[in-house]
Amino acid sequence: MSLNKKIVIPLAILTVAASVAGGLLYKKGWFRDDGGGHSKLEHAVKTLFTCSMHPFIIKDKPGTCPICGMELIKKIDTAPADGATQSAEQKQQAEMLGHVSLSPTQRVMANVATVVAKKAVMNKEINAVGIVQYDQSRQAKVTSWIAGRIDQLHVNTVGSLVHKDKPVAELYSPDLLATQQEYLLAVKSRDQLKGSPIPSISQNGDGLVQSAKQRLMLFGVKEGQIAELEKAGKPNIRIPIYTPLSGVVIEKMVQQGQYVNVGEVLFNVADLSTVWVEIEVYENEFPNIMIGQQVEIQSQSYPGKPFTGRIAFIYPFLDPKTRTVKARVEMPNTGMKLKPDMFVKALIKVPLGTAIVVPVTAVMDSGKRQTVWVETSPGMFEPRDVQVGQQTDDKIQILSGLKSGDKVAVSGAYLIDSESQLKGGGTVDHSQHTGAKPEVKGAPATPQPAKAVPGKKLLNMDDMKM
Repeated sequence: MSLNKKIVIPLAILTVAASVAGGLLYKKGWFRDDGGGHSKLEHAVKTLFTCSMHPFIIKDKPGTCPICGMELIKKIDTAPADGATQSAEQKQQAEMLGHVSLSPTQRVMANVATVVAKKAVMNKEINAVGIVQYDQSRQAKVTSWIAGRIDQLHVNTVGSLVHKDKPVAELYSPDLLATQQEYLLAVKSRDQLKGSPIPSISQNGDGLVQSAKQRLMLFGVKEGQIAELEKAGKPNIRIPIYTPLSGVVIEKMVQQGQYVNVGEVLFNVADLSTVWVEIEVYENEFPNIMIGQQVEIQSQSYPGKPFTGRIAFIYPFLDPKTRTVKARVEMPNTGMKLKPDMFVKALIKVPLGTAIVVPVTAVMDSGKRQTVWVETSPGMFEPRDVQVGQQTDDKIQILSGLKSGDKVAVSGAYLIDSESQLKGGGTVDHSQHTGAKPEVKGAPATPQPAKAVPGKKLLNMDDMKM
Protein backbone atom coordinates (compact mmCIF):
# COMPACT_ATOMS: atom_id res chain seq x y z
CA MET A 1 0.00 0.00 0.00
CA SER A 2 2.87 2.35 0.83
CA LEU A 3 4.36 1.62 -2.57
CA ASN A 4 1.14 2.68 -4.32
CA LYS A 5 1.12 5.94 -2.38
CA LYS A 6 4.67 6.69 -3.51
CA ILE A 7 3.60 6.29 -7.13
CA VAL A 8 0.12 7.83 -7.07
CA ILE A 9 0.96 11.06 -5.22
CA PRO A 10 3.76 12.24 -7.63
CA LEU A 11 1.57 11.33 -10.61
CA ALA A 12 -1.28 13.38 -9.18
CA ILE A 13 1.02 16.35 -8.64
CA LEU A 14 2.32 16.12 -12.24
CA THR A 15 -1.20 15.86 -13.59
CA VAL A 16 -2.32 18.98 -11.71
CA ALA A 17 0.77 20.94 -12.87
CA ALA A 18 0.23 19.89 -16.48
CA SER A 19 -3.42 20.91 -16.28
CA VAL A 20 -2.55 24.32 -14.87
CA ALA A 21 0.17 24.90 -17.50
CA GLY A 22 -2.14 23.76 -20.29
CA GLY A 23 -4.86 26.08 -19.05
CA LEU A 24 -2.49 29.03 -19.05
CA LEU A 25 -1.25 28.20 -22.58
CA TYR A 26 -4.83 27.84 -23.83
CA LYS A 27 -5.85 31.11 -22.21
CA LYS A 28 -3.03 32.92 -24.02
CA GLY A 29 -4.02 31.38 -27.38
CA TRP A 30 -1.16 28.95 -27.87
CA PHE A 31 -3.56 26.20 -29.09
CA ARG A 32 -5.67 28.39 -31.39
CA ASP A 33 -5.50 28.04 -35.17
CA ASP A 34 -3.47 30.89 -36.73
CA GLY A 35 -5.49 30.71 -39.98
CA GLY A 36 -2.84 28.68 -41.76
CA GLY A 37 -3.61 25.28 -40.31
CA HIS A 38 -1.06 25.62 -37.49
CA SER A 39 -1.22 26.71 -33.85
CA LYS A 40 1.09 29.10 -32.09
CA LEU A 41 2.50 26.29 -30.01
CA GLU A 42 3.25 24.31 -33.16
CA HIS A 43 5.16 27.32 -34.58
CA ALA A 44 7.11 27.63 -31.33
CA VAL A 45 8.39 24.08 -31.46
CA LYS A 46 8.44 23.58 -35.21
CA THR A 47 10.49 25.53 -37.75
CA LEU A 48 8.53 26.43 -40.90
CA PHE A 49 9.84 27.55 -44.26
CA THR A 50 8.36 29.98 -46.79
CA CYS A 51 9.20 31.64 -50.11
CA SER A 52 10.39 35.26 -50.05
CA MET A 53 8.55 35.93 -53.33
CA HIS A 54 5.39 33.99 -52.47
CA PRO A 55 4.84 34.25 -48.69
CA PHE A 56 1.67 32.14 -48.79
CA ILE A 57 3.83 29.08 -49.56
CA ILE A 58 4.56 27.45 -46.16
CA LYS A 59 6.38 24.13 -45.65
CA ASP A 60 7.73 22.28 -42.62
CA LYS A 61 11.05 21.41 -44.23
CA PRO A 62 13.62 23.14 -46.48
CA GLY A 63 13.22 22.94 -50.23
CA THR A 64 12.32 25.01 -53.27
CA CYS A 65 9.25 27.07 -54.07
CA PRO A 66 6.81 25.17 -56.33
CA ILE A 67 6.05 28.43 -58.20
CA CYS A 68 9.35 30.19 -58.83
CA GLY A 69 11.85 27.51 -57.82
CA MET A 70 13.66 29.75 -55.27
CA GLU A 71 15.16 28.33 -52.09
CA LEU A 72 12.78 28.52 -49.13
CA ILE A 73 13.73 30.58 -46.09
CA LYS A 74 12.76 30.27 -42.43
CA LYS A 75 9.36 31.72 -41.62
CA ILE A 76 9.24 34.08 -38.67
CA ASP A 77 6.52 35.81 -36.72
CA THR A 78 7.06 39.55 -37.30
CA ALA A 79 4.72 40.56 -34.44
CA PRO A 80 5.39 38.39 -31.35
CA ALA A 81 2.60 38.39 -28.76
CA ASP A 82 2.83 39.70 -25.20
CA GLY A 83 5.76 41.99 -26.10
CA ALA A 84 8.22 39.12 -26.44
CA THR A 85 11.67 40.25 -27.48
CA GLN A 86 12.76 39.23 -30.99
CA SER A 87 16.05 37.51 -31.49
CA ALA A 88 18.79 39.10 -33.60
CA GLU A 89 18.00 36.68 -36.42
CA GLN A 90 14.31 37.56 -36.29
CA LYS A 91 15.06 41.28 -36.40
CA GLN A 92 17.33 40.81 -39.37
CA GLN A 93 14.69 38.78 -41.18
CA ALA A 94 12.03 41.38 -40.34
CA GLU A 95 14.20 44.07 -41.89
CA MET A 96 14.52 41.93 -45.01
CA LEU A 97 10.75 41.91 -45.56
CA GLY A 98 11.03 45.00 -47.79
CA HIS A 99 13.82 43.42 -49.81
CA VAL A 100 13.12 41.50 -52.99
CA SER A 101 15.27 38.68 -54.32
CA LEU A 102 15.21 37.84 -58.03
CA SER A 103 16.71 34.84 -59.76
CA PRO A 104 18.50 35.35 -63.10
CA THR A 105 15.46 33.94 -64.91
CA GLN A 106 13.12 36.31 -63.11
CA ARG A 107 15.33 39.31 -63.93
CA VAL A 108 15.15 38.46 -67.61
CA MET A 109 11.39 37.92 -67.53
CA ALA A 110 10.79 41.16 -65.61
CA ASN A 111 13.25 43.08 -67.87
CA VAL A 112 15.15 44.40 -64.85
CA ALA A 113 18.20 46.49 -65.75
CA THR A 114 20.52 48.43 -63.45
CA VAL A 115 22.94 51.32 -63.79
CA VAL A 116 25.56 52.69 -61.43
CA ALA A 117 24.73 56.02 -59.79
CA LYS A 118 27.65 58.39 -60.17
CA LYS A 119 28.51 62.04 -59.89
CA ALA A 120 28.36 64.05 -63.08
CA VAL A 121 28.13 67.63 -64.30
CA MET A 122 24.50 68.26 -65.16
CA ASN A 123 23.19 70.94 -67.52
CA LYS A 124 19.53 71.77 -67.80
CA GLU A 125 18.22 72.75 -71.22
CA ILE A 126 15.26 75.13 -71.33
CA ASN A 127 13.36 75.15 -74.61
CA ALA A 128 11.19 78.13 -75.46
CA VAL A 129 9.53 79.82 -78.40
CA GLY A 130 9.77 83.46 -79.35
CA ILE A 131 8.96 86.17 -81.87
CA VAL A 132 11.39 88.59 -83.48
CA GLN A 133 10.49 92.21 -82.67
CA TYR A 134 11.80 95.65 -83.55
CA ASP A 135 14.36 97.12 -81.19
CA GLN A 136 12.20 99.84 -79.63
CA SER A 137 15.25 101.95 -78.82
CA ARG A 138 16.08 102.03 -82.55
CA GLN A 139 12.73 103.25 -83.89
CA ALA A 140 11.80 106.81 -84.88
CA LYS A 141 9.06 108.86 -86.52
CA VAL A 142 9.73 111.47 -89.20
CA THR A 143 7.37 114.39 -88.51
CA SER A 144 6.69 117.80 -89.96
CA TRP A 145 7.90 120.62 -87.70
CA ILE A 146 5.88 123.20 -89.62
CA ALA A 147 2.66 123.29 -91.65
CA GLY A 148 3.10 123.16 -95.41
CA ARG A 149 2.93 121.18 -98.63
CA ILE A 150 5.02 118.14 -99.57
CA ASP A 151 6.53 119.28 -102.83
CA GLN A 152 8.83 116.29 -103.31
CA LEU A 153 9.23 112.82 -101.80
CA HIS A 154 12.62 111.14 -101.99
CA VAL A 155 11.23 107.93 -100.44
CA ASN A 156 8.13 106.51 -102.07
CA THR A 157 7.92 102.90 -100.82
CA VAL A 158 7.90 100.97 -97.58
CA GLY A 159 11.10 98.99 -97.04
CA SER A 160 13.34 101.66 -98.57
CA LEU A 161 16.66 102.29 -96.86
CA VAL A 162 17.09 105.81 -95.50
CA HIS A 163 20.09 107.66 -94.06
CA LYS A 164 19.96 110.39 -91.48
CA ASP A 165 22.23 112.63 -93.59
CA LYS A 166 20.00 112.46 -96.66
CA PRO A 167 16.57 114.18 -96.88
CA VAL A 168 13.48 112.01 -97.25
CA ALA A 169 11.19 114.84 -98.43
CA GLU A 170 11.07 118.57 -99.27
CA LEU A 171 8.41 120.86 -97.80
CA TYR A 172 7.11 124.24 -98.95
CA SER A 173 5.83 126.45 -96.11
CA PRO A 174 4.91 130.17 -96.31
CA ASP A 175 5.66 130.56 -92.60
CA LEU A 176 9.13 129.11 -93.05
CA LEU A 177 9.76 131.36 -96.06
CA ALA A 178 8.79 134.44 -94.03
CA THR A 179 11.02 133.38 -91.14
CA GLN A 180 13.99 133.01 -93.49
CA GLN A 181 13.41 136.53 -94.80
CA GLU A 182 13.28 137.83 -91.20
CA TYR A 183 16.60 136.15 -90.49
CA LEU A 184 18.24 137.72 -93.58
CA LEU A 185 16.94 141.17 -92.57
CA ALA A 186 18.26 140.66 -89.02
CA VAL A 187 21.69 139.75 -90.40
CA LYS A 188 21.66 142.85 -92.65
CA SER A 189 20.62 145.08 -89.75
CA ARG A 190 23.34 143.62 -87.52
CA ASP A 191 25.97 144.46 -90.12
CA GLN A 192 24.69 148.04 -90.39
CA LEU A 193 24.44 148.62 -86.64
CA LYS A 194 27.78 146.98 -85.85
CA GLY A 195 29.68 150.24 -86.44
CA SER A 196 27.45 152.34 -84.17
CA PRO A 197 29.34 154.07 -81.29
CA ILE A 198 26.39 153.42 -79.01
CA PRO A 199 26.83 149.93 -77.35
CA SER A 200 23.12 149.31 -76.90
CA ILE A 201 22.46 149.80 -80.61
CA SER A 202 25.37 147.61 -81.74
CA GLN A 203 24.38 144.78 -79.38
CA ASN A 204 20.73 145.02 -80.42
CA GLY A 205 21.62 143.76 -83.90
CA ASP A 206 23.11 140.54 -82.48
CA GLY A 207 19.97 139.94 -80.44
CA LEU A 208 17.73 140.17 -83.51
CA VAL A 209 19.88 137.64 -85.39
CA GLN A 210 19.86 135.14 -82.50
CA SER A 211 16.07 135.47 -82.14
CA ALA A 212 15.45 134.78 -85.86
CA LYS A 213 17.94 131.91 -85.83
CA GLN A 214 16.21 130.30 -82.84
CA ARG A 215 12.87 130.44 -84.63
CA LEU A 216 14.32 128.73 -87.70
CA MET A 217 15.76 125.94 -85.56
CA LEU A 218 12.35 125.42 -83.95
CA PHE A 219 10.99 124.85 -87.45
CA GLY A 220 13.49 122.02 -87.95
CA VAL A 221 16.14 123.94 -89.88
CA LYS A 222 19.67 122.76 -89.02
CA GLU A 223 22.58 125.06 -88.28
CA GLY A 224 24.31 124.03 -91.50
CA GLN A 225 21.24 125.07 -93.48
CA ILE A 226 21.12 128.40 -91.65
CA ALA A 227 24.77 129.01 -92.52
CA GLU A 228 24.05 128.29 -96.19
CA LEU A 229 21.05 130.62 -96.04
CA GLU A 230 23.20 133.44 -94.67
CA LYS A 231 25.87 132.77 -97.29
CA ALA A 232 23.39 132.70 -100.21
CA GLY A 233 21.58 135.82 -99.04
CA LYS A 234 18.18 134.62 -100.27
CA PRO A 235 15.54 132.28 -98.78
CA ASN A 236 14.98 128.67 -99.86
CA ILE A 237 11.52 128.02 -101.20
CA ARG A 238 11.57 124.39 -100.03
CA ILE A 239 13.08 123.06 -96.81
CA PRO A 240 14.47 119.46 -96.74
CA ILE A 241 13.20 117.04 -94.07
CA TYR A 242 15.64 114.55 -92.50
CA THR A 243 15.12 111.30 -90.56
CA PRO A 244 16.43 111.04 -86.96
CA LEU A 245 18.23 107.75 -87.67
CA SER A 246 19.32 105.50 -90.48
CA GLY A 247 17.26 102.39 -91.14
CA VAL A 248 14.33 101.02 -93.08
CA VAL A 249 10.98 102.69 -93.75
CA ILE A 250 8.39 100.45 -92.10
CA GLU A 251 5.42 102.78 -92.64
CA LYS A 252 4.66 105.64 -95.09
CA MET A 253 1.76 107.99 -94.36
CA VAL A 254 2.01 110.84 -96.94
CA GLN A 255 1.89 111.36 -100.66
CA GLN A 256 3.61 113.98 -102.80
CA GLY A 257 1.59 117.20 -102.95
CA GLN A 258 -0.18 116.50 -99.65
CA TYR A 259 -0.60 119.31 -97.11
CA VAL A 260 0.53 118.46 -93.61
CA ASN A 261 0.12 120.10 -90.22
CA VAL A 262 2.62 120.67 -87.46
CA GLY A 263 3.62 117.38 -85.82
CA GLU A 264 2.03 115.16 -88.45
CA VAL A 265 3.90 111.85 -88.99
CA LEU A 266 5.34 111.34 -92.47
CA PHE A 267 7.30 108.05 -92.03
CA ASN A 268 8.08 105.38 -89.44
CA VAL A 269 11.71 104.26 -89.54
CA ALA A 270 13.41 101.32 -87.78
CA ASP A 271 17.05 100.32 -87.50
CA LEU A 272 17.20 96.54 -88.07
CA SER A 273 20.92 96.13 -87.40
CA THR A 274 19.84 94.92 -83.93
CA VAL A 275 16.54 93.21 -83.11
CA TRP A 276 14.77 91.86 -80.05
CA VAL A 277 13.59 88.28 -79.63
CA GLU A 278 10.90 87.99 -76.97
CA ILE A 279 10.89 84.38 -75.71
CA GLU A 280 8.25 82.82 -73.45
CA VAL A 281 9.47 80.70 -70.53
CA TYR A 282 7.10 78.62 -68.39
CA GLU A 283 6.71 79.68 -64.78
CA ASN A 284 8.38 76.52 -63.40
CA GLU A 285 11.51 77.23 -65.46
CA PHE A 286 11.96 81.00 -65.36
CA PRO A 287 13.78 80.91 -61.94
CA ASN A 288 16.68 79.34 -63.88
CA ILE A 289 17.09 82.24 -66.30
CA MET A 290 18.90 85.49 -65.57
CA ILE A 291 20.09 88.64 -67.30
CA GLY A 292 23.26 88.11 -69.31
CA GLN A 293 22.59 84.44 -70.04
CA GLN A 294 23.48 83.23 -73.51
CA VAL A 295 20.60 82.08 -75.71
CA GLU A 296 20.73 80.09 -78.93
CA ILE A 297 18.08 81.10 -81.48
CA GLN A 298 17.05 78.78 -84.30
CA SER A 299 14.85 79.68 -87.26
CA GLN A 300 13.18 77.45 -89.82
CA SER A 301 14.43 79.84 -92.51
CA TYR A 302 18.05 78.99 -91.67
CA PRO A 303 18.17 75.34 -90.51
CA GLY A 304 21.45 74.34 -88.93
CA LYS A 305 22.60 77.96 -88.58
CA PRO A 306 21.79 79.13 -85.04
CA PHE A 307 22.04 82.75 -83.92
CA THR A 308 23.41 83.77 -80.55
CA GLY A 309 22.27 86.54 -78.22
CA ARG A 310 22.00 87.37 -74.53
CA ILE A 311 19.08 88.02 -72.21
CA ALA A 312 18.85 91.77 -71.67
CA PHE A 313 15.61 92.02 -69.69
CA ILE A 314 13.10 89.77 -67.90
CA TYR A 315 9.58 91.16 -67.75
CA PRO A 316 8.27 91.56 -64.18
CA PHE A 317 4.86 90.04 -64.87
CA LEU A 318 3.37 86.71 -65.96
CA ASP A 319 0.86 86.07 -68.73
CA PRO A 320 -2.20 84.52 -67.00
CA LYS A 321 -3.37 82.80 -70.20
CA THR A 322 -0.17 81.02 -71.20
CA ARG A 323 1.40 80.89 -67.69
CA THR A 324 4.68 82.13 -69.14
CA VAL A 325 7.14 84.91 -68.42
CA LYS A 326 8.68 86.86 -71.30
CA ALA A 327 12.39 87.51 -71.57
CA ARG A 328 13.98 89.89 -74.04
CA VAL A 329 17.02 88.72 -76.00
CA GLU A 330 19.09 91.30 -77.88
CA MET A 331 20.35 89.92 -81.18
CA PRO A 332 22.80 91.44 -83.69
CA ASN A 333 21.10 91.11 -87.07
CA THR A 334 23.91 90.82 -89.59
CA GLY A 335 22.55 90.92 -93.11
CA MET A 336 19.05 91.52 -91.66
CA LYS A 337 18.31 87.78 -91.75
CA LEU A 338 15.98 87.97 -88.76
CA LYS A 339 12.73 89.61 -89.81
CA PRO A 340 10.27 91.17 -87.36
CA ASP A 341 7.32 88.88 -86.46
CA MET A 342 9.35 85.78 -87.39
CA PHE A 343 8.74 82.73 -85.17
CA VAL A 344 11.90 81.19 -83.68
CA LYS A 345 12.94 78.56 -81.15
CA ALA A 346 15.20 79.36 -78.22
CA LEU A 347 17.54 77.07 -76.29
CA ILE A 348 19.00 78.10 -72.91
CA LYS A 349 21.62 75.90 -71.24
CA VAL A 350 21.72 76.25 -67.46
CA PRO A 351 24.67 74.65 -65.57
CA LEU A 352 23.45 72.86 -62.42
CA GLY A 353 26.83 71.86 -61.02
CA THR A 354 28.06 68.41 -59.98
CA ALA A 355 25.70 65.95 -58.28
CA ILE A 356 24.73 62.27 -58.23
CA VAL A 357 22.72 61.62 -61.39
CA VAL A 358 20.46 58.68 -62.30
CA PRO A 359 17.98 58.11 -65.15
CA VAL A 360 14.48 59.46 -64.56
CA THR A 361 13.02 55.95 -64.88
CA ALA A 362 14.91 54.86 -61.75
CA VAL A 363 12.81 57.09 -59.46
CA MET A 364 9.33 55.99 -58.42
CA ASP A 365 7.26 59.02 -57.37
CA SER A 366 4.08 58.37 -55.36
CA GLY A 367 3.39 62.06 -54.76
CA LYS A 368 4.47 61.89 -51.12
CA ARG A 369 7.85 60.26 -51.48
CA GLN A 370 10.42 59.28 -54.10
CA THR A 371 11.92 55.79 -54.01
CA VAL A 372 14.61 53.93 -55.93
CA TRP A 373 15.44 50.21 -55.82
CA VAL A 374 19.09 49.53 -55.05
CA GLU A 375 20.78 46.20 -55.79
CA THR A 376 22.70 45.53 -52.58
CA SER A 377 23.93 42.11 -53.70
CA PRO A 378 23.45 40.05 -56.87
CA GLY A 379 19.71 39.52 -57.25
CA MET A 380 18.80 41.30 -53.98
CA PHE A 381 17.04 44.70 -54.14
CA GLU A 382 16.14 47.07 -51.33
CA PRO A 383 14.06 50.29 -51.46
CA ARG A 384 15.67 53.66 -50.70
CA ASP A 385 13.87 56.95 -50.09
CA VAL A 386 15.66 59.75 -51.93
CA GLN A 387 15.41 63.52 -52.26
CA VAL A 388 15.46 64.65 -55.88
CA GLY A 389 16.59 67.95 -57.41
CA GLN A 390 16.49 69.31 -60.95
CA GLN A 391 15.40 67.12 -63.85
CA THR A 392 16.41 67.14 -67.50
CA ASP A 393 14.85 65.13 -70.32
CA ASP A 394 16.23 61.77 -69.14
CA LYS A 395 18.33 62.50 -66.03
CA ILE A 396 17.50 63.59 -62.49
CA GLN A 397 19.59 64.88 -59.61
CA ILE A 398 19.70 62.90 -56.34
CA LEU A 399 20.35 65.24 -53.41
CA SER A 400 20.28 62.57 -50.69
CA GLY A 401 19.56 58.86 -50.24
CA LEU A 402 22.15 57.49 -52.67
CA LYS A 403 25.89 57.46 -52.87
CA SER A 404 28.19 57.17 -55.81
CA GLY A 405 28.59 53.55 -56.89
CA ASP A 406 25.13 52.29 -55.88
CA LYS A 407 23.41 50.13 -58.48
CA VAL A 408 19.82 51.22 -59.12
CA ALA A 409 17.09 49.57 -61.17
CA VAL A 410 16.15 51.67 -64.21
CA SER A 411 13.62 49.26 -65.71
CA GLY A 412 11.34 46.75 -64.05
CA ALA A 413 11.26 48.78 -60.82
CA TYR A 414 7.46 48.72 -60.67
CA LEU A 415 7.47 44.93 -60.96
CA ILE A 416 9.99 44.74 -58.12
CA ASP A 417 7.79 47.02 -56.07
CA SER A 418 4.74 44.87 -56.83
CA GLU A 419 6.56 41.83 -55.49
CA SER A 420 7.44 43.79 -52.37
CA GLN A 421 3.79 44.73 -51.91
CA LEU A 422 2.74 41.09 -52.17
CA LYS A 423 5.45 40.24 -49.67
CA GLY A 424 4.15 42.89 -47.26
CA GLY A 425 7.10 45.25 -47.47
CA GLY A 426 5.00 48.31 -48.20
CA THR A 427 7.73 50.33 -49.91
CA VAL A 428 5.81 52.77 -52.07
CA ASP A 429 2.47 54.32 -51.17
CA HIS A 430 0.11 53.66 -54.09
CA SER A 431 -2.95 55.12 -52.39
CA GLN A 432 -2.65 58.19 -54.58
CA HIS A 433 -3.19 56.09 -57.69
CA THR A 434 -6.68 55.64 -59.06
CA GLY A 435 -8.36 52.51 -57.79
CA ALA A 436 -5.64 51.70 -55.22
CA LYS A 437 -6.63 50.99 -51.64
CA PRO A 438 -4.61 52.47 -48.79
CA GLU A 439 -2.09 50.00 -47.42
CA VAL A 440 -1.97 48.93 -43.78
CA LYS A 441 1.62 48.72 -42.59
CA GLY A 442 2.66 45.31 -41.41
CA ALA A 443 -0.37 43.58 -42.93
CA PRO A 444 0.61 40.98 -45.52
CA ALA A 445 -1.17 41.07 -48.83
CA THR A 446 -4.18 38.79 -49.06
CA PRO A 447 -3.59 36.20 -51.79
CA GLN A 448 -6.24 36.07 -54.50
CA PRO A 449 -7.64 32.73 -55.55
CA ALA A 450 -6.33 31.43 -58.85
CA LYS A 451 -8.66 31.60 -61.84
CA ALA A 452 -9.01 28.67 -64.17
CA VAL A 453 -7.61 29.28 -67.63
CA PRO A 454 -8.85 27.04 -70.46
CA GLY A 455 -6.15 24.65 -71.62
CA LYS A 456 -3.85 25.42 -68.67
CA LYS A 457 -3.25 23.14 -65.69
CA LEU A 458 -3.75 24.76 -62.31
CA LEU A 459 -1.01 24.77 -59.67
CA ASN A 460 -0.95 21.77 -57.35
CA MET A 461 -2.20 23.18 -54.04
CA ASP A 462 -1.04 20.12 -52.11
CA ASP A 463 2.39 21.76 -51.77
CA MET A 464 0.91 24.84 -50.10
CA LYS A 465 0.07 24.99 -46.43
CA MET A 466 -2.24 27.95 -45.94
